Amino acid sequence: MRKIDRRIFLGGLAAAGAGMVAGSNVVLAQPASGAGSIDVHHHFASPYWMRTADGISPSTMGIWHPWTPQKSIAVMDEGGCQKAIVSVTTPGISFGDNAQTARLARDSNDYAAKMRSDYPGRFGFFTALPLPDIDATLKEIAYGLDTLKADGVGMFTSYGKYYLGDPIFDPIFDELNRRKAILFVHPTSAQCCAGLLQPQITDADIEYGTDTTRAIAHLIMSGKTIAYPNVRIIWSHAGGTMPYLQWRFMRETRNMPKYPDGRQPTFEDEARKMWYDTAQAAVAAPMSAITKMIPMSNLLFGTDYPYNTVKDIRDGLANCGVFNADQLAQIGRGNAVALFGHG
Repeated sequence: MRKIDRRIFLGGLAAAGAGMVAGSNVVLAQPASGAGSIDVHHHFASPYWMRTADGISPSTMGIWHPWTPQKSIAVMDEGGCQKAIVSVTTPGISFGDNAQTARLARDSNDYAAKMRSDYPGRFGFFTALPLPDIDATLKEIAYGLDTLKADGVGMFTSYGKYYLGDPIFDPIFDELNRRKAILFVHPTSAQCCAGLLQPQITDADIEYGTDTTRAIAHLIMSGKTIAYPNVRIIWSHAGGTMPYLQWRFMRETRNMPKYPDGRQPTFEDEARKMWYDTAQAAVAAPMSAITKMIPMSNLLFGTDYPYNTVKDIRDGLANCGVFNADQLAQIGRGNAVALFGHG
C-alpha cells in the first residue's frame, strides 16, 4: 500500500471549516474547535508527583523537567491533536507507603481535573488509583468517576508479583464492571526482570511490551474478560508482543473458562473485544500484526507523550503503508469518539 500524505491524514481527521496551514509542517489551526485527533495515551505530571518521584527515581524523571500543560498543548497543536486523555506514567505513584500513594493519587486526579477546567476541550483524564490498597482504590474510583467525572481509570500491567487477572483485583473489576467503566492499562517493569539488559537496553525497550503481553494473556486466560464483560479495556503500545504470540495463545484455549452458556471461547475472541493504542508502534510490522487480530474500530490514536510527539505518531501511521485515509481518520478520532461517547 502506498504511503498516505500527512496532509491527507489531517484532512481525514479535520472537520469542515477547521482550516489547515499549508507547507511541510501541516497542523490544524483550530484544534479545539472539534477537529483533530484524540490522543488516549498522553502523560502528565503534577508538581507534587514530580517532586516525589524525583526523590525516589531520579533516573526516570529527566524528561519531565520542565513540563507544563502548555507544553502538551503546543505539541498537540503541532500535530493536529484536539484532545489528550492524560494519565500518570512510570514510575507510578506507589513507592511503598500507602498513605503517600493515596495522597499522590488524589493530587494527580485533582491536578488533571484542573487541567481540563483550565483548558476546555483539550484534556480528559484517567483516574490514578492508589494500588495496592484496594479499599483506598475503590474510594478513588468513586471520587474520580463521580465527583471529577474522569473519562475512566488507569492501572499498570502488574503490581509486584500480581497481574490484573489475579483475584486480588476482583473487587476493582467488580466495581468497574458495574459502572461499565473504561480502563486504560499502562506497562511497567515486571518484578522478575527489571534492569536485566541495562544500560544498553532499557526496560521500556523490551520489558514494557512483554509485561503488556503477560497482562493481556493473564487477564484472558484467567477468565476475567468473560467474568467482567462491561469493562472496556485499552492496552498500550498495540498490545506489546501479544499478536506475535497468537499461535501459542490460541493453543491454550482449552484451559480458558467457558462462557456462561457453556461455549468454549478462544483467545482471539477475547482479545478482539478490547482496544489498543498506537503509541510506540506506528510502523508497519506492529500495525499490520494488531490489525490482523482486532477490528479496525478498536485501534486508538496514542502517542506516549512526552516520549513521542503527536507529530511522530501521526506521521508514522500515515507513512507505514498499512492504512488508507478513511482508516487513519477512524484511528485518529472516530474510534475514540465511539468509545468515550464524546469528542
